[in-house]
Amino acid sequence: MQIYAGLGNPGPAYTQHRHNIGFMAADAIASAHRFSPWKARFQGLLCEGHLGSEKILLLKPMTFMNESGRSVGEALRFFKLEPQDLTVFYDELDLDPFRVKVKQGGGAAGHNGLRSIDAHVGQDYTRVRIGIGHPGHKDRVTAHVLGNFAKAEQPGLAQLLDDIAHLAPLLAAGDTPRFMSDLALRQQAGA
Repeated sequence: MQIYAGLGNPGPAYTQHRHNIGFMAADAIASAHRFSPWKARFQGLLCEGHLGSEKILLLKPMTFMNESGRSVGEALRFFKLEPQDLTVFYDELDLDPFRVKVKQGGGAAGHNGLRSIDAHVGQDYTRVRIGIGHPGHKDRVTAHVLGNFAKAEQPGLAQLLDDIAHLAPLLAAGDTPRFMSDLALRQQAGA
């Protein structure tokens, strides 16, 4: 069993924010693979299903981004899972929009959701970094991150979320290199 946590902020006001791309990825995976309905658990929303032969619990913490670790830590402890059983999907300023990188472990790099998870479960989990691009100057970061995706970005966003959902079974099977290469090929084909 693995836990996939998509990070974001709860509530309709935040739904289309760049900061909520982790929630969007979780929703896309749940929809594409016909996971169970979302239920309130672990200070978040949880649903379950399978990606290939792997049982996956999808979690969207409802604690607001800065406290994501409370929800994720509670779920890991309840199911007696280790940080290695956790994959976190989140927005990454330092990647071009809609580029994706996967890495194991590491620091929070200024991301408050990761900082909270690190504090509650440690750093040895898989990170799916989904690029939202940098606005160019640090004074514009907050407005950029907490702003909606532009109308012109919507087709690219929809395609990326579909690609992540379609290829998620590769991640679940531990085939990160193939996930990355297949995702890159799909992005080139859609460009």
